[in-house]
Amino acid sequence: MKFFAPIHQLFLSSIILCLLIGAGCTKTERKLVIIAGKPSHPPLMHEFRAGCLLLEKCLQDVEGLTVEVHDNGWVDDESTFEDADAVVIYADGGGKHPALQGENLDTLKKLVDRGVGFGCMHYGVEVPPGVANREFQSWIGGHYENMYSCNPIWSPDFDSLPNHPVTRGVEPFSIKDEWYFNMRFIGGIEGNKPDQREGVSFTPILVAKASDDVRDGPYVYPKGPYDHIIASSGRDEAMHWVVERPDGGRGFGFTGGHFHVNWGNDSFRKIVLNTLSWVAKNDVPQQGVVSEVSDYDLQQNLDKKEPRK
Repeated sequence: MKFFAPIHQLFLSSIILCLLIGAGCTKTERKLVIIAGKPSHPPLMHEFRAGCLLLEKCLQDVEGLTVEVHDNGWVDDESTFEDADAVVIYADGGGKHPALQGENLDTLKKLVDRGVGFGCMHYGVEVPPGVANREFQSWIGGHYENMYSCNPIWSPDFDSLPNHPVTRGVEPFSIKDEWYFNMRFIGGIEGNKPDQREGVSFTPILVAKASDDVRDGPYVYPKGPYDHIIASSGRDEAMHWVVERPDGGRGFGFTGGHFHVNWGNDSFRKIVLNTLSWVAKNDVPQQGVVSEVSDYDLQQNLDKKEPRK
């Protein structure tokens, strides 16, 4: 028996070592890939690169989350998607949308099919009528449609926030931005209350009433007004929403983000930071993602643009 004891102990030690190695290989860090669009608009508007790098800086101390920012509208090497938990696009949309270039939509579909989160911000929520509409409704819950949705610059009052991880630590706020509304939401819903369509669980986050003056225009482009927007007078409108998909992934749309200086507003910034953590399935702290942004920070990494004449 004395001869076999060391072998028995070695066998047990090997089992324990294997278990420890296996536990160490379990993925605990979530990876968020943020894609910043190419330079666009006059200075301090659509500052996609600067905005994404600022958000990355604010997320750097969030436990369990790794953030990568890729500029110029896509990643240089798609192998970075292999271990991604979420992909977020902050860029010009419409026909220029990064998701619609080359084979990018197919790449995103493969990611979404395996449960990777997907989100779009500001112009990035717009795709052309009849192009990727079904995908965006299923992946993020809805999208902007030209001549159906509208894009006025206004200051909605977000005075009531739902109980959701992305609203943790966020105080009610109002801020001037190009807040799109009247999205093409999944299943034709109005989007101003929680709903479930086609297996997608939809939750509006930032909801406010647009006054008749806002509905009457002008909008940024086209100027409007649109009869169907005016006819919806008094209706609550969703400008930020989140979804949980049947594939297990998460998604969101956020229509603000036109003016770069708005990232200096604590509530505006925090609700986006919380959402970025959430869409990657990383726990959002009870107090939300705490960060500080100075005037100096807001001047960093700006695109070189000619002032509007």
